[in-house]
Amino acid sequence: MGTKVENQPSLERDEYSQAIVNTNKSAYQIYMDRRMKAEKSQDDIRSCVKEINSLKKDFKDIKNLLKGNLNNGS
Repeated sequence: MGTKVENQPSLERDEYSQAIVNTNKSAYQIYMDRRMKAEKSQDDIRSCVKEINSLKKDFKDIKNLLKGNLNNGS
């Protein structure tokens, strides 16, 4: 793959791109697990916001219907 980075046993320099590459598979897996959890958390938050907005719209519609009934009944 490449040349080891001095004092960093899990890092190598790619000979083609000259990029520093982490070869520690378990650290990469931990990173990916954390990233997936963060994405799921963001998806859950987006879903909750959509539901809240939908409920707000429903309440607004109900409020308008009640106001209309009160105005027609008076």
